[in-house]
Formats: sequence, C-alpha cells, structure tokens
Amino acid sequence: MDSLNSLIDGFGTALTPVNLLWAAIGVLLGTAIGVLPGIGPAMAVALLLPVTYGLDPTGAFIMFAGIYYGAMFGGSTTSILLNTPGESAAVVTAIEGHPMARSGRGSQALAAAAVGHFAGGMIGTILLVVLAPTVARLAVGIGAPDYFAIMVLAFIAVTSVLGSSRIRGAASLLLGLTIGLVGLDATTGQQRLTFGSLQLADGIDVVIVAVGLFAIGEALWVAHHLRRTAADAIPVGRPWLGREDVARSWKSWLRGPAIGFPFGAIPAGGAEIPTFLSYVTEKRLSRNKDEFGKGAIEGVAGPESAASASAAGTLVSMLTLGLPTTAVAAVMLAAFQQYGIQPGPLLFEREPELVWGLIASLFVGMVLLLALNLPLAPLWAKLLRIPRPYLYAGILFFAAVGAYAVGGEALDLMILLAIGVLGFGMRRYGLPVLPAVIGVILGPAAEQQLRRALQISDGSVTGLVDTPFAVTVYAVVAVLPAWPLLRRLLPGRRSVTP
Repeated sequence: MDSLNSLIDGFGTALTPVNLLWAAIGVLLGTAIGVLPGIGPAMAVALLLPVTYGLDPTGAFIMFAGIYYGAMFGGSTTSILLNTPGESAAVVTAIEGHPMARSGRGSQALAAAAVGHFAGGMIGTILLVVLAPTVARLAVGIGAPDYFAIMVLAFIAVTSVLGSSRIRGAASLLLGLTIGLVGLDATTGQQRLTFGSLQLADGIDVVIVAVGLFAIGEALWVAHHLRRTAADAIPVGRPWLGREDVARSWKSWLRGPAIGFPFGAIPAGGAEIPTFLSYVTEKRLSRNKDEFGKGAIEGVAGPESAASASAAGTLVSMLTLGLPTTAVAAVMLAAFQQYGIQPGPLLFEREPELVWGLIASLFVGMVLLLALNLPLAPLWAKLLRIPRPYLYAGILFFAAVGAYAVGGEALDLMILLAIGVLGFGMRRYGLPVLPAVIGVILGPAAEQQLRRALQISDGSVTGLVDTPFAVTVYAVVAVLPAWPLLRRLLPGRRSVTP
C-alpha cells in the first residue's frame, strides 16, 4: 500500500506540464537517435547526457527514461526496415521483422513492435513498483563483503554472456578496470596512471568513456567499412494490425515480460539473452512454425516485449543496489553521480520524489511512445535516408561538444579521441564494449568495498566470505564459468543425437 501511495505521489510529479514536456522530448529524441543505424540506447543516453546538465535532477531523469525507451523502439524500427539493428537487443527482431517488411507487411511489424514495447514496458514497470521497495529494504542489511561479491558476480556474468569468447570479455573488463584506476587513490591519496598530469588527478569522467567507446568507436568503425552506395528505404505505409495479427501476437506480448524482466534485474548483460530466449520460446509454442524465418509476427512481438520489460528490470538493480547491469544503466548511474546522488538501498528514503517521479514517468513515457511513434513511423523511415558520411560526421561533432561540456578542458577531447580509437580497436578484434563500461563504473566501487571488508576483518581474506549472502553469491560465481561444461554432462544432453 505504501508503494501505491508513493506511486500516486510520483504521478503528481511526473504529470506536471514541465516534466511531461521533458518526457515527450526524451521519447522523440530517443527514437530519432535510436532509429539511426548503429546507434542504440546507450549511445543515445551518452550523447544527450550533457544536454540535461542545466535541468533539475527529476526532470533530467524523466527525460532519460523517455530517451531510453524511445531509443529501444528506434532500434527495432531500423531492424525491421533495413535489417540493420540499431542496438544489440534488436538483432532478434530483424530475423522476422525484415522478411515481413520485404513482403509488404512492414507496417504490421512496426505496430507489433510498438505494442510489444508498450505491453512489456507496462508489465515490467508494474513489477518494478512491486519489487523495488522490497529489494531496497533487504539491501539495507547488505555489508561490504556482500556488495563486493555482487560486483564480482556482475564482472563474471558480463564477461561470460557477451562477446565471441570469455577471454575477450575478460580483456574488455580489464581495460575498463584500468581506466577506472586513473586518478587519486581514495584511501592513500596517491596518483595512479596520471603520468604527472594534474588534469587526470580527478580521473576520467565516465561520460567521456561512454561517448568515446560507443559514439566515436562506432563512427570510426563505420568509416572504416563505409560504402558509398546506400540501401533504399522500404516503404512503410500506415501502421495497423488486423484481427488475425492481434490474435497471434497477444500471448507473445504477455510472455515476453516473464522472460525479460528477471534477466534485466540480474547482472547478465541486458536484453540480448532474453530476446533470444523469447524468440526460441515463441517458435516452439507457435502453431505457424513454418512461417518462422519468413516473417512470423510472433517473432517480432515476443522479443520486443521481452526487451522492454528487461529495461524496467534493469532499473531495479540500478536504483536499489547501485548496480548497473547494462550499458544504459551504467551511463544513467554516471548521471546520478553527476548530480551528487548515489543509487542504493537508501535512495528511496533520501530521494523519494525523484525515484517515484521517475517510475511514474515510465508509465507516461510508454503511453507517449505508443501515441507518437505509430503515426510517425514513416518519418523515422525517411531519417534512414541520410547519407552515412553526413550522419556520422554529425555524431562526431555532437560527441566532441558533449565531452568538452563535461569539464571544459581541451584534454578531455584528446582523451575522447584516444578512447574512441580504443573502441574502434575493440570492435576490430571482437571485444565487447559493455564489460569495459561496467569496469569503469564498478571498478572503483568494488575496490572501495574490498578495502572496507578487509579492514573490518583486520586484513583476513576470510572476511570476504563471512556472510551467508556472500557465500551464496560466490557459489553462483563459481557455477557461471563452469556452466557450459556442466550442461554437456547433464543426462538429458547425452541422449541428444545430431
């Protein structure tokens, strides 16, 4: 009941004219940026982070929520129309959405994706309202050893599920942890990896790292593979769903959140895994299995609903534990820190207006997303006709302006370019970007919790495993790397014949 009353107060904050305006602007900007090839929610939030510096925290995060969901919808639009996923979570949508567009059913695919985002986001946000305060109350009793164990779980999970190999995931994480070490040691005050530069004594801003790895790295990668010929945009028409389409999609819209929300709330890399699981589930349960691969609408509705619910699940761990499980959450955590706010168990007590206003704005943003983007889908298709040289030149300009606005130092631009080159190299050699961002965000916090745990135990390593919660988490950490081997040894796996 307390959560319901707090949510009602949150709607009072979110429905003010100013905050409604920020929500609408966030949805429009997020969709406009997310609809462009190669630009996902993480890059959209990172690029627009400097724009919100002049806003109050509540308005800024309401705008972030709109950008987040708008960019996710934009990524699915690109995936359906051009077979070019705007983000990794939209990869699965291309499997069925693009064949639908090729067969002249692009409008139905876009509508199924839009309604799927709406349904998944609504159900996921309801679960967020129900579960987040409980998780926050339980998290109050979590100590330094437990927090360090959770962060180790995040490191292991994110390197295990992303990239072409775990070694590459671990290498990316190591790069992020190294970047996170730059600056003054919080305990001893000694400079680390600053090379005598006073400007680096405060460390490298997470916003610069995120913009460099995502925006600059992607722009350099696209420029490296640029082809002068551009694909023609596919006519979209007026989005609508027939009675048969709704009959085939509604169960998929409801099943998606059951898969997406739990994966969003745990440190497992975001919406990539649940979208694939949702697709496999829909394929197994569908009565139209022969249509899969040729344009089955269930293969669009389910994964899109799962992706949207996963986004709501991401906010559970980010708001209650201060633990970002996706790149977008990492950038949003950096935004919280820019305002001097630390997400965690006490956030619901210290900043109730901000938190519940943000949660209420998610409901508002879902309605705005559905109302604005169904009729505007043909416009988003026209945006895709912008020549890529002009498109990525604009991205480089926007990224440079945003990075310079963070600290007003020319050195920030040099660091941005250096990290952008690093991002290009990571793409060249198949290193996933997310573990690096997670390493930059969580590395200093993990070091701090490790030192606290060791100080409490007078330097004894057993102090890291002296609570049942920490032991349980470490057991999960031990299972994750060994799971592929254990799965092969399961009796059911042995009986499978090729």
